[in-house]
Amino acid sequence: MVSRTGVVVVIVAVALVGVPVAGAIGPGPAGPGPVYDTGIDSQQAAGTDASPIVDQQPPDPDEDVLGWENGYWYNETLDVTPEDGLNDSELEAVVARGMARVEEIRRLEFETTPPVEVIGRDDYQQRVENRTTNTTEAQELHQNVKYEALFMINESTDAVAVQASNRAGGVGGFYDPSTGEIKIVSENTETPQMNEITLSQELFHALQDQRFNVSAYNQSTRELHNAKDGIIEGDGNYVDHLYQERCDGAWNGTCLEPSGQDTPSDFQPHLGLYQILLQPYSDGPAFVEGIREDGGWDAVNAIYENPPASTEQTIHPEKYGEDEPTDVSIPDRSDERWRPVDTNGSVDYASFGEAGLYVTLWYPAFQTQGMTAIVPLQNHINYAPDGGVDQFDPYDYNHTVTAGWDGDKLVPYVTDQSSETNETGYVYKMAWDSPEDATEFQTAYEELLQFNGAEPVDGRIGTYRIPDGQEFGDAFYLNQTDDQLVVVNAPSVEDLSAVRDGAAPDGEPTPTEASGSTTTTTSGDGFTVLTVLLAVVGLVGIATRHR
Repeated sequence: MVSRTGVVVVIVAVALVGVPVAGAIGPGPAGPGPVYDTGIDSQQAAGTDASPIVDQQPPDPDEDVLGWENGYWYNETLDVTPEDGLNDSELEAVVARGMARVEEIRRLEFETTPPVEVIGRDDYQQRVENRTTNTTEAQELHQNVKYEALFMINESTDAVAVQASNRAGGVGGFYDPSTGEIKIVSENTETPQMNEITLSQELFHALQDQRFNVSAYNQSTRELHNAKDGIIEGDGNYVDHLYQERCDGAWNGTCLEPSGQDTPSDFQPHLGLYQILLQPYSDGPAFVEGIREDGGWDAVNAIYENPPASTEQTIHPEKYGEDEPTDVSIPDRSDERWRPVDTNGSVDYASFGEAGLYVTLWYPAFQTQGMTAIVPLQNHINYAPDGGVDQFDPYDYNHTVTAGWDGDKLVPYVTDQSSETNETGYVYKMAWDSPEDATEFQTAYEELLQFNGAEPVDGRIGTYRIPDGQEFGDAFYLNQTDDQLVVVNAPSVEDLSAVRDGAAPDGEPTPTEASGSTTTTTSGDGFTVLTVLLAVVGLVGIATRHR
């Protein structure tokens, strides 16, 4: 996958974390490069025929053509011995044939050959640590507030470190558009055993950047990052899916697929953040497949000129191009003590979209192994007709309580003492398709507050308090106006109106505020579904992207 400063990641075992990039979208070319007739039907080579179609290629062409790169056709058998690792000449051959195979599948011509280097896990972890040490205090506070607002990382935990841990352990390779280079992360750099699917993912991301300039997309928030990844990673993982089909079929016996996993055995990602980041890798391939089925690869190429504007558009593909998100604004209404965090020119707000809000309400079910269900644990798994997990689109991010999303924006607030005290606040404003959708989400959000120990505050309208001794001890104010819902957070009830003037007004709680209850289940299926979820994490091949 592509990123402006660093990383496009593929992991056959597990996927991970991204931090935004900024820029403006630019147009990309729409058609394939020159086609060279090899005498082999391209559809036959799609993996439906179990007999290998190899070594049937004609002589090398006089000019560069689809399915041929640097002296190798896509269907050639290579003279390499992957068991003892790849030397330099073998790696060059594998890369060349991998490029040819990506071209053959995706019907796009590479403009240049990206350099490929194998680096060690320790080297990559050091790169991640170096980036972490360059994070400013304001950026750390910004990240802490974001994931505290989702009730996933409390304010006493370093959210930057959690994300870095996710990246350092889960990355199998990355493409760096600033240099055009691909790095494959290996536990053994002396005799690396290349996984061809991992390589194909990074090669395709290089091809994407060459043809569509995807590294210029605006991905400055988690929602924009996931939205644009709907086409970037959706297309990348769809190509991986087709590549794997051919490795199992027409190219059987010629693909390099070493046994074992690409990630360390002790890798344990934060599952809440992980599931937010996985949304485009699960929904994106199905989104791209539907477009290709309707209009071919040319229709997919055209999407790059108008990429998805929200995760809503890939969770619900029928909304692509039809339902643009609302641009939410939050005027500053704080007093002289509180102020929006100043990140020195970088984006100082957050947005999580339908995918982020869905996972926020689903996460308690994961935490309690299905015994608490604001969004049921099993809702998150897509099952195939045979009853197993759908390996092509394993996760479902669609639920009625978040399906009415239309826009969101979160502004973190700090004081001069926040860096020392970790006391922060925020204003989180959400737009919904209708007042009914806003009310439905507010009811679910009140259940989320109750799950985390909140109780209504006597004498205050729409106000809740989680005791300081609990993990997310803070005060909260909820206010719905028509189709919009505002959540204000502060360390104390008194600070709520300091963060946002008018918050937590005097009055009595409504009956729903005083008596809301978290839905629970005691059916006993929580552990089973949890086991399935963790199995999917370990089995599904997914790419990830980060800076």
